[in-house]
Amino acid sequence: MPLGVLAAFREGLVEVQDEGSQIAALLADAQPGMRVVDFCAGAGGKTLALAASMANRGKLVACDVSARRLGDAARRLRRAGVGNVERRTLGGEHDKWVKRHAGGFDRVLVDAPCLGTGTWRRNPGDKWRVTEADLADLIVRQQEILGSAARLVRPGGRLVYATCSRLHEEKIGGTAPGGERYLRLTPARHGTDGFFIAIFEREPCPTAS
Repeated sequence: MPLGVLAAFREGLVEVQDEGSQIAALLADAQPGMRVVDFCAGAGGKTLALAASMANRGKLVACDVSARRLGDAARRLRRAGVGNVERRTLGGEHDKWVKRHAGGFDRVLVDAPCLGTGTWRRNPGDKWRVTEADLADLIVRQQEILGSAARLVRPGGRLVYATCSRLHEEKIGGTAPGGERYLRLTPARHGTDGFFIAIFEREPCPTAS
């Protein structure tokens, strides 16, 4: 039976998401009452997960360059009964909205556009549709998106950067952060989509002596 005809789905009780996507959202550690941004929200899968973590309290902004995808997100959010989300269509990575809200958010999630190699187990035909030029363009765009999104993080706040990619070049320009502040998921080892997830935290403001 198609999922869309089930009462539980129509009533917003269930959604279909890969476990890797949900792990990325959980690592943001969004709490009730926080100010949170889903910077590349798309159709809102991770926005739903963030809203659940926040218990529908606080401010959650779902940003994307596609008004159509945000429209899809609105329907999903409405079906789930989510009421704390503002949808914001951006003109690009350097939209003036980012400058106006610099340092204003406790959590920022960036699920950056990528070649999607981590999902090829589900969409094997996609590997024939990508080129080296596509990869080169995406690497530049990913770095620009990360730089722009980082401006939104307040002192002491957290940014979670994720790509559903297995390519070394798409792991933040090929360089992973040091320490244990990143996670690599693979279909073979974890049974999830392939993901690279990195956690960044902005230094808190020094306390007055």
